[in-house]
Amino acid sequence: MAHSLSSKKRIRQNVKRRALNKARKTQIKLKVRSFTEAVASGDKAKAIEACKAAIKKVDQVAAKGTIHKNTASRRKSRLQKKLNAVLAKA
Repeated sequence: MAHSLSSKKRIRQNVKRRALNKARKTQIKLKVRSFTEAVASGDKAKAIEACKAAIKKVDQVAAKGTIHKNTASRRKSRLQKKLNAVLAKA
């Protein structure tokens, strides 16, 4: 158990930050899932829009520092690769 005021404050801050980071990561997962569903359905227009939304959310979360910028770049690359594969099938 923390005794000093600064360590108690640090615990409070960690709880808040953990909740924010978890929420942000969940938002990414939801956007990526909607993109995956659009790809699976074969709707190209919907897939393009979902990819844009997912990439935007990944960039926003990376800007906040929740995920590393290289992790964001890797995820965006994988999303774009899946989208290009769907568009190439036409």
